[in-house]
Amino acid sequence: MNLPIPVVNTVSTSDPELVSPDTAHAVCKSSHKPKSQSALRLVKTKDLSRDEWLQARRSGLGSSDAATALGLNPYQSRLALWIEKTRPEQSLNQIDPSDDTHPTYWGTVLEPIVATHYSKRTGNKVRRVNAILQHPEHPFMLANLDREVIGQADVQILECKTAGAYGAKTWKDGVPEYVLVQVMHQLAVTGKQAADVAVLITGQDLQIHRVHRDEELIAKLIELEAQFWWHVENNIPPPADGSDSAAQALQTLFQQDNGHILDLTFDADMNAVFEELVKVRANLDEYKTKESLLKQRIQQTMAEHSHVQFRNGSISWKKTADAQILDSKRLIQEHPEWVAPYFTTRAGSRRFTVLA
Repeated sequence: MNLPIPVVNTVSTSDPELVSPDTAHAVCKSSHKPKSQSALRLVKTKDLSRDEWLQARRSGLGSSDAATALGLNPYQSRLALWIEKTRPEQSLNQIDPSDDTHPTYWGTVLEPIVATHYSKRTGNKVRRVNAILQHPEHPFMLANLDREVIGQADVQILECKTAGAYGAKTWKDGVPEYVLVQVMHQLAVTGKQAADVAVLITGQDLQIHRVHRDEELIAKLIELEAQFWWHVENNIPPPADGSDSAAQALQTLFQQDNGHILDLTFDADMNAVFEELVKVRANLDEYKTKESLLKQRIQQTMAEHSHVQFRNGSISWKKTADAQILDSKRLIQEHPEWVAPYFTTRAGSRRFTVLA
């Protein structure tokens, strides 16, 4: 899904000084004038437990949900988000906030540090907003702001981000699309004019990007988010999108089969889907065989050589180091009593088998 996200509506800087208000105005001059509105304070969050906060967030779409609802989140599908909102006990996104191996943990830990250094670099004062905010006209649109910027005419919201070595790739051309959608959602809910996105990349590169309000894009966001929320309110799952997240969501939704046969013989649409699947799988098998043939031709030509260089690339074919492995099959056969206490049950999953 491609949204009309205007590149001209973002300004970035890694320099000690932010862009001047005049420059920011010049970049923003093509945007529509924002409508006057104030967000409602749905719930005060200062004394909420995490479970209470999560329950409140399930009553609508927060800014971190916006890109997913539009199908633009590379990490979560619309179907997975629908499960999160309608069947929280089956949610695929249950993150332990104390798990220090998860990026979310470090994002939370580093958020105040990013905010502090944003203020140090820009001179802008910021403060927490201890509330879940709600759009005054579209109650399903919610927002939790990292910080609000105080006393500035040109920017009112601060969104803090962190990115490791892998995530840094998504910032090389500026603010990633899914973050732009998140920030535009915040501007929609609050009625504010602009937000700064401060991102700490690999722990040492602080970048600050300016995102300006765009009424045309906000109208599209509201329309598409409302379509997704219709699925939530009517308990109708959105269509799967082919992602790994959607595949996991389907396994979660339909864990058990009932042994019955669903007869779709006279369903023209689903028969067309089946025939296309069979054709695609045949093509995949053909390409897999072709790939193996081409690979083997190169290997045979390389012989004992470790590397081969071509005009547009190279190939490495090297022996890995020997490794010690446990012969578990022999261990079970010769000493089953040693192994018995360590057996555990792994839940089965449904296997999708095509017969044609």
